[in-house]
Amino acid sequence: MILAVDIGNTNIVLGILEGEKLINECRLSTAPNDSAEEYAIKLNSILEICKINPEDIEGSVISSVVPPLIRTVSKAIMLITGKKSIVIGPGVKTGLNIKTNNPAELGADMVAGAVASIEKYPCPQIIFDLGTATTASVIDKNGCFIGCSILCGVKTALNALASGTAQLPQIDIVAPKSAICTNTIDCMRSGTVYGTAAMIDGLVKRFEKELGQEATVIITGGLGGVIAKYCETKAIVDKNLVIDGLRLIYDKNTQERN
Repeated sequence: MILAVDIGNTNIVLGILEGEKLINECRLSTAPNDSAEEYAIKLNSILEICKINPEDIEGSVISSVVPPLIRTVSKAIMLITGKKSIVIGPGVKTGLNIKTNNPAELGADMVAGAVASIEKYPCPQIIFDLGTATTASVIDKNGCFIGCSILCGVKTALNALASGTAQLPQIDIVAPKSAICTNTIDCMRSGTVYGTAAMIDGLVKRFEKELGQEATVIITGGLGGVIAKYCETKAIVDKNLVIDGLRLIYDKNTQERN
């Protein structure tokens, strides 16, 4: 049994896996100022809720886009399990061929997502991850990561809209009955849901034009399932793509060590 941890700007996703099977998934709010001991208490409580003995965790793997938390969470896992974590970064084998100007710039979550996607789906691919930021990764027909697009995340944009205007409120993210709306709340919902879906459709068309062929489109992230149903593009929704990628990277590195 392994623990896969994806540290994002807003949430930390925890996946507990037994072999290839994800047996539990939980989320914590990202708290950059919390100590390792505080995270250890939270992690230990989650394992208790899931009825899992920390001694049954044979190892762990971490991806993070919040560098200060890597050491903190790694220490917390060590306190609970007594085992050192594999952290996605320099020196860790992923098997991903990254053809960008500076491969070291690529986020660990994007690396993990791409590793899983290439393993599971036909290439070329376009992978949308709808989180604090929305990222669109492009994998060519040979399984190489050739580039991406990064834009404002759905909730991030909504928060900026509500806080930066005098009369626009915070809203829940649901689709209105039509794209043309007649009240403020539904107008914001239309822009958020249908606008994001249209953005995905538009980027897919541009990416496929540059690739010179159609691509498999995968959508992941917390809001992936909400937005995907309103896209005109045929897409696969894979909620656990990054966790699957972390498992694959963990297996690759532990098998090679053995």
